[in-house]
Amino acid sequence: MIKNIKILNNLNQRLDKYLKNKYTSLTQGFIEKNIRKKNILINNSITKANYLVKLNDELKILNFHEALYKNKIIFKKNIKIPKEILNQFKRSIKFENNDFIVLDKWPQIATQGGSKINISIDHIIKNINSQYRLVHRLDKETSGLLLIAKNLNYAKKLSYLFKQKEITKYYIALCEGNPKNNYSQVKLEIKNKKLKIENTLTNYKLLNKNKGISSILFNPQTGKTHQLRIVSKNLGCPIVGDQKYNIHSKYSKEKLMLHAIALKFEVNTKKFEFISKLPDHFLSFVKKNNLKISKDLKEYLNSF
Repeated sequence: MIKNIKILNNLNQRLDKYLKNKYTSLTQGFIEKNIRKKNILINNSITKANYLVKLNDELKILNFHEALYKNKIIFKKNIKIPKEILNQFKRSIKFENNDFIVLDKWPQIATQGGSKINISIDHIIKNINSQYRLVHRLDKETSGLLLIAKNLNYAKKLSYLFKQKEITKYYIALCEGNPKNNYSQVKLEIKNKKLKIENTLTNYKLLNKNKGISSILFNPQTGKTHQLRIVSKNLGCPIVGDQKYNIHSKYSKEKLMLHAIALKFEVNTKKFEFISKLPDHFLSFVKKNNLKISKDLKEYLNSF
């Protein structure tokens, strides 16, 4: 079955976001896969997930079928979220107002759903309120601060700030080995899932080092998949617990020691700064290995 959709508004919205808003059951993975397979077209031409949908565009879905959507595009909108996970989500809220939430995400929970993901942050927030929207993401293994918009207006505002690089992000990582320089900016080309080359830019500062472990503060200027994990490996000091880029490590059974520690931004003339505490798995590793790390995380940010 072919589904034709005429765009009647000048949305200036990414195609993948448009589809996820229109069909809340869709997963990001399904959308990207079917764009690649040319099952989703714009104006009868192949397109990309980041295409900006405009007035009078004609969207064509070549494999639109009720049974397929039911079985393959299950976003699990009506999934029952266990009470303990809902409680953990509520405990992890660092800040909340009428427009957005700052969540201190725990490790080992995906930000978005997918074919192998049973429960994600996206599932949880849709369970709470269907208007809630993610505006960026963290890897499943990465802990730390995550912004969630509570309405479409703020989803657009915060997404725009990310796009304009007006939201400053800081991460702290425990790495095996030491970088050559104590402070530097890394320009690195990395391949995405489609094997296309993407340019990345990352600032970093070595905070301290002992017993072969470095604690490094990262300030990424771009936001590509696995960017900091790849940069760390390129620096010769892959992140502790990285099951993809540091598989032969003696710490391979540890959780990923990468934490989104701080966010800074200004919206509607109001400035916000949020700083996360180091999670338990970080502190446990530090204690177990007799490492040194400051408890005053703001001290690190001010020194950058």
